[in-house]
Amino acid sequence: MRAPLVVRRAFSEPLLLLAAFGSILLATTTLVALTMYVSSIGDAGVRRVLETAPYHQTAATISAPADAETFPRYDRAVRDELTGVYTTLPAVTTSLRSGSYVMPGQDGEKQPELLRFGSHDALDRHARLISGRWPGTGGPAVEAAISTQAAEATGFGTGREFVTKGRIDGRPVTVRVVGVFRLDDPTSERWAGDDLLTRGVEHGDYATYGPLIVSEETLLTRLGTGVKAVWSAEPDLGAVTFERLRPLADEIDRTRERLTAAGCVDCLAVSRLPALLTQLATASLVARSTMLIPVLQVLLLAAYALMLTARLLADHRRMEVALLRSRGAGTTTLAALAAGEALLVAVPCAVVAPFLGPPLLDLVHRLPWIRASGVSVTPTADPGAFLVSSGVALAAAALLALPALAGARRTYVEEQSARGRGVRGLIEKAGADLALLVVAGLAVWQLRRYGAPVTATAAGGLGVDPLIVSGPALALLAGGMLALRLVPRVSRLAGRLTSRRPTLAPALGTWQVSRRPLTYSAPALLLTMAIAIGVLSVTTTSTWRASQLDQAAHQAGSDLRLTGPPAGPELGALGRGTAFTTLPGVTAASPALRRPTQVSGEAALLLALDAAALGELFDLRPDLSARTVAQLSRDLAGDRAGRLDLPGQPRTLTVQVQAEAPTPARLVLSDALGVWRELALGDLRVGGNRIELDLTPLAGRTGGITYPLALRGLVTDEPAGLRLTGLDAGGQDVPIPPVSDELSGVVAFAPARQPGPLPVVLTPGLAAVLDLGAGRTGPAEVAGRVVDVKVVGVVTSMPTSAPGEEAVLADWETLQAYELAAAQPPQPATEWWLAARDTAPAREVLRAHPQWDVTVTDRRELTASLRDDPLASGLQGALILGFAAALGFAVLGFLANAVVAARERRAEFAVLRALGAGPRQLFGLLATEQAFVIGLSLAAGTGLALAVGTLVIPNLVLTGQASAVTPGVLLSIPWAATGALLASVAAVLLAIVAGLARHLRRARTLEDR
Repeated sequence: MRAPLVVRRAFSEPLLLLAAFGSILLATTTLVALTMYVSSIGDAGVRRVLETAPYHQTAATISAPADAETFPRYDRAVRDELTGVYTTLPAVTTSLRSGSYVMPGQDGEKQPELLRFGSHDALDRHARLISGRWPGTGGPAVEAAISTQAAEATGFGTGREFVTKGRIDGRPVTVRVVGVFRLDDPTSERWAGDDLLTRGVEHGDYATYGPLIVSEETLLTRLGTGVKAVWSAEPDLGAVTFERLRPLADEIDRTRERLTAAGCVDCLAVSRLPALLTQLATASLVARSTMLIPVLQVLLLAAYALMLTARLLADHRRMEVALLRSRGAGTTTLAALAAGEALLVAVPCAVVAPFLGPPLLDLVHRLPWIRASGVSVTPTADPGAFLVSSGVALAAAALLALPALAGARRTYVEEQSARGRGVRGLIEKAGADLALLVVAGLAVWQLRRYGAPVTATAAGGLGVDPLIVSGPALALLAGGMLALRLVPRVSRLAGRLTSRRPTLAPALGTWQVSRRPLTYSAPALLLTMAIAIGVLSVTTTSTWRASQLDQAAHQAGSDLRLTGPPAGPELGALGRGTAFTTLPGVTAASPALRRPTQVSGEAALLLALDAAALGELFDLRPDLSARTVAQLSRDLAGDRAGRLDLPGQPRTLTVQVQAEAPTPARLVLSDALGVWRELALGDLRVGGNRIELDLTPLAGRTGGITYPLALRGLVTDEPAGLRLTGLDAGGQDVPIPPVSDELSGVVAFAPARQPGPLPVVLTPGLAAVLDLGAGRTGPAEVAGRVVDVKVVGVVTSMPTSAPGEEAVLADWETLQAYELAAAQPPQPATEWWLAARDTAPAREVLRAHPQWDVTVTDRRELTASLRDDPLASGLQGALILGFAAALGFAVLGFLANAVVAARERRAEFAVLRALGAGPRQLFGLLATEQAFVIGLSLAAGTGLALAVGTLVIPNLVLTGQASAVTPGVLLSIPWAATGALLASVAAVLLAIVAGLARHLRRARTLEDR
């Protein structure tokens, strides 16, 4: 049985049929995979962010004053409301806190120490008993458990029984401590803000200890005065999709309103989740819109590759179409044959593509940097995938049939006449290119203006801007078409150069390209766009990864940055530095001050570091400053304060001071690490004063002091004629050198003079406010005090500063000298900046000592978290898919065009052989023609990618919150990877040319036989 005509006609050209099938299959599979990726990565990224979000961002707390009567009603209303908001009841923990009770034995005192009782229904899951048991209910005495910190502060242990009285009602309560517990993780965000539970004591107007944990029933019935109830909800957000983000945020925002309507008038609902959800919705929308950019690039390239294949097929069948028309075939018949042939190729692709998409995505997610994000994308061949593949396949079939439909209306003579018209002049053909270039320029300009492919909609929300999304693709097309018009011009120039050479192949090859520009321009444009997309993808990925390193370095400031109180019970003011600088792997360290301040009325970040250590500690990207870090380090060091070094390792210090008037005084010390500390000498009386100081609290319970210590001076609030007459350090007399009272209220050691201008590094905004540039000196009001500053440098963005935040950097020792000269307390070391080759060992030690009360910022961990951000890194997967598809289209299009062109020129090759041209010359002719196209396309595609990348890529690299990154994005061109890419593509294409030449030589050999 004979096959239908459309089938026989299609299989009469197996090579072109295979090229068309490959192009359509590649287009449908890639676009199905990309749409799967774009739709699924958004939801997967949302789930990943919500699953890994810290407790304080996802938990909701509802608080209200309660008693034994109102608590059950409030509890029921809260749980019903939470069930309605989250669909199912989240994990709810209830805690209650009593009013204040007087510390035993201090009843009647004017300012007694206080106790608080509390209950927490999940405490036994987050704490373990050190001794005793958890409290029960009933009995004559209230049973309570106490934390180890509170037990140490109060002296209460298991078995202790005492009587306390309420501050409000004065009712006595007998309490028996039945257990001592320790929190599993006192630094957990679950306890954030609850200093009483984590530290055991709160210092305010009163010192308050506790909480003494009792049962919920006991607290409500026996300690119910001034009770505050708190419900903490931990919702399961794993099933939240992109479409649910904003509605859920709105529901949470209205929680208090609905609770008030339900009767809980005093209920206060607090949650950071609505802000997170809203931000996540915006970030997800921006991420999806950004990932549409490679989708459109692939779509454009696929359309052009199919049009090229269709044109080749139509050109190859000109004689056949003319013959069919001569035998009576009409336009309808020819159109039906063309459409049937196109559908014969496209329909199988529409069926197969949805099943090939998931394995293709699985291959992409096997890449290490994609897998590191932790996002698991498991798309399936759902109806949406078949709808996309069907739409793409039908569009591809239409493009494949379009040239044949157009040719069906022309006679053979008309077709030959149309093909022989040649190419118009460069200026004449540039009109459409220029129009497209204008549109692409407008789209790129809008992308640079808005910073993302998302703009405000008429309804007041956010939406994807089609023009902005299509901008990079249009720019590539416009640039490729403009570059394409240079093909005949460049080929003519090459022809003039090669015509002077004695060899035939180069001259004839370049002449052929200039004589038949349409034959070579089409594959050249395809190759140019494919190379441009490939280089653009590689450059975007490289720029994105480099930006993550820059962001991490900027946010961390150094390898390790430790933030915490200047002193604590475990590590004192001089003990913290000793512990931190001896961490394993630490190679350099500096105490640091980092706090907000006001500079001449402008909010700014004040940063102080040891200038000598900036080279090892200060991560400043070179382009952010006109001066190097070494130059800034050298010029930041200003006037230093004098010092009196204390011998040995004293634990005590005895000071003898002569005063001419009664005054409070303070002693200023520093250790070998540069930490300054002020010790109160108390109120001095007129005449001689002898004060003994215990230095051991400066180390803390488990800390140590880094010696030698140095005495910096004595400070008073008002001049009182102080004289340091004697000094004993741990039993050793210390000779007193000459001192000076030149500074008001300060007894200091040489040099004791008013320091010169304070050297600082400013950000541009502050430099503009102060009207000071690099190298200039002038007054500035810093923290309410006017000082002379000398600007030694201006940096675009100061490390550790927030986006858009102004900042000022000073030397640690110089700033302390300024404070001493002004009789002000020394600046506390609120941070420690550390340099380390490997931060992991230091992190392990810090995790093992939560009692040190330190927050760690690790540049390496921060880099990993930024790189693994699923929404910010989602673009990489789309770029990889687009990159692979671009190379596939380039190879298919070049192969089909080269084979068809060589086949059509068999007669020409026969004439050349008859004229004496040998196989080597014919191969040289073919190689010259194709190498010209390949070389021109590689150069034009690379140049086009770099031009478009410079304009576009910095606006595509955003944070996970869809905001501009700090510091700004620098274009990172991976020259090695780009060179390898170009070499690989050139090798594949030249291999195709070599294979084609070999095939022609074999065909000639068979003809000779």
